[in-house]
Amino acid sequence: MSLLDDVFGRDKPHQAANDAYDLASRMPSLLIEAKRVAQTVEFGIHGRRRAGPGETFWQFRHYGANDAAPLIDWRRSASSDHLYVREREWEAAHTVWLWLDMSPSMTFRSKLSPITKMERALVLALASAELLVQGGERIGVPGLLAPTAQRTATQKLAIAFANAGQSGAEAASTPPRVTLKRFSGAIFFSDFLEPVETVKAAVEHYAGQGVRGHLVQILDPAEETLPYEGRVEFSASEGGMRFLADRVEGLRGEYCKRLMAHREALINMTRRLEWTYHLHHTDRPAGEALLALYASLSGMHDGPRAATRVRADANLGDDL
Repeated sequence: MSLLDDVFGRDKPHQAANDAYDLASRMPSLLIEAKRVAQTVEFGIHGRRRAGPGETFWQFRHYGANDAAPLIDWRRSASSDHLYVREREWEAAHTVWLWLDMSPSMTFRSKLSPITKMERALVLALASAELLVQGGERIGVPGLLAPTAQRTATQKLAIAFANAGQSGAEAASTPPRVTLKRFSGAIFFSDFLEPVETVKAAVEHYAGQGVRGHLVQILDPAEETLPYEGRVEFSASEGGMRFLADRVEGLRGEYCKRLMAHREALINMTRRLEWTYHLHHTDRPAGEALLALYASLSGMHDGPRAATRVRADANLGDDL
């Protein structure tokens, strides 16, 4: 990663192994947290509830001049002065691919945040999977988990991520280049601090296949503000680069300017490709990010005018 972490004298191979096992041991609690966050957001079948082919009853409506006679529900009509048609709910499942950056930079946590970036990314990915499956969608992970709509999909996703973290292979900071079916959806969770051209190449690979998607950039609050003072040595979590700043506060202005320029480049890229961009800080509630993401997901397949049925629980707050 291009951003330096405030880690001094870190034994990277040893620490990386410890991080992987710690993450695996925490996966059950992270899964529980993800389900709790998901339950806080009621998303009503992905914002696409309307009549169409399917098996699930949706609603009765008045019989119209253009309706065929066999569509009339005579039992419902017998109790009224009107003729009624029974409509089924449109049930065309889509596949939404989730990718999670599990590179070493995602293990960063400052004193300003209670969790690492990776832990928050996992919670958001698992909570998203939970809601998508509840909404009748299939979820998968490129190169890791085949699409599934089973009720146990979120647990399978958690196991896949845990196994990937313990595999010993160096995790990539960008999604793998695989071929997806046209009209699939994608959600990528990362700090996206690689050079913009690197991120752009990865996203364009999928956008060129007709995939519509969303970037969720997850940052520690210290990465946003560089809140350090005095003489500080920084060590990159990837690449082994070190940098000693005599007066780090003197770098703050230029640092923030470059970070803002990087963010604007990401936003412009997603707009051009008709993707969406979301920024989330790890000291904020996970429910905030999930609500914003699902407001965007509501139009993934139905277009910008699709009705969005997103409701936040009245008690959504900082406890998430």
